[in-house]
Amino acid sequence: MNALDTPLLEISAGSVASALAAQDGGADRVELCDNLAEGGTTPSYGALAVARDRLRIPLYVLIRPRGGDFLYGQAERAAMLADIEACVRLGCDGVVIGALDADGEVDATVCREQIAAAGSLGVTFHRAFDAARDRGRALEAAIALGCERILTSGGAADAYSGATSIAGWVAQSAGRIALMAGAGVTPENIAELARRAGVRELHASAKGPRRSAMRYRNDALAGLSPDWSQTDAQRVRALAAALRG
Repeated sequence: MNALDTPLLEISAGSVASALAAQDGGADRVELCDNLAEGGTTPSYGALAVARDRLRIPLYVLIRPRGGDFLYGQAERAAMLADIEACVRLGCDGVVIGALDADGEVDATVCREQIAAAGSLGVTFHRAFDAARDRGRALEAAIALGCERILTSGGAADAYSGATSIAGWVAQSAGRIALMAGAGVTPENIAELARRAGVRELHASAKGPRRSAMRYRNDALAGLSPDWSQTDAQRVRALAAALRG
């Protein structure tokens, strides 16, 4: 297997602690974000600064101002450009972008201004791709924009279910862009997913539950549990071992 064939594991990390766990577990790259329950949003400047200082593996940053759709207004576009400029100043390795117009087509104008702001940083087109009206056409748009890769579940609820579609886009791309399979990726399905989809880049969060160390809990706060989910280094190791095994 040559270097170009070596599989790559990217971990979607929802905090600095998750990013460090991803590194400890053997991830090849981190996509830092916040609010994973909403599909991910841009992390804080503080999280970016600490992650950049402590990570030795490539750090990509999700540029998304909110959950919901990928149709953005002027204020949101300004905020995204400011976030990209912060990534450049901090020395991040890349950004993860995506925008659609109201008809479900890739919004090339918004994407081009973000890519211009990113300068020499790498660019991944995120799962706005899966929300596009015509994903074959969206693939060509991402290629025309100069993106390095597209993160996709194959337009399905999870990447394993969408593997056949991903394989079709790999064939369409003919090496002009990488396809990275993500959503519902587990140690049990990662190797077969890579084979079926024909991809060498896989994306997962590898989350596990974390129990708060608080001895006092106010149980009346029904929606504010002190517990949370975080990337688990052992789960990352299991993913990496299954992928590279």
